[in-house]
Amino acid sequence: MKTYGELSEERFESCSKETPWKKLLYSVSFFHAIIQERRKFGPLGWNIRYEFNDSDLDTGITILHDMLESNEDIPWDALRYVIGQITYGGRVTDDWDRRTLTAILNNFLIEDAVLDTYKFSDSGIYVSPKLGSLQYYR
Repeated sequence: MKTYGELSEERFESCSKETPWKKLLYSVSFFHAIIQERRKFGPLGWNIRYEFNDSDLDTGITILHDMLESNEDIPWDALRYVIGQITYGGRVTDDWDRRTLTAILNNFLIEDAVLDTYKFSDSGIYVSPKLGSLQYYR
């Protein structure tokens, strides 16, 4: 909610590839919220407490935007690597935490995430929203 509350209409509508942009913007935002939330659980969430912050999310969103604009097809492996291993993973020093971060990201940056039927969880509670306006996403 915080991410979309601070997101400008201009940035939300800034990509020429509307469907993957809006769907994956949601995915990256949700991923960021998940890894932030894990900190509340101390060593059960992360072995080491990492200071993931809004600049990590902003960088991830910028990378997503730039890769979508500069490639005809979505470069899935490159997206996961740059966002997971460099942007967020650059802070992660524990091998098990890096593995956890990568496993979480692999649920959010996948081809199915651009489908209206994609579920982020087995329960089906968390789903990829249909395309809409910024207000709709909020």
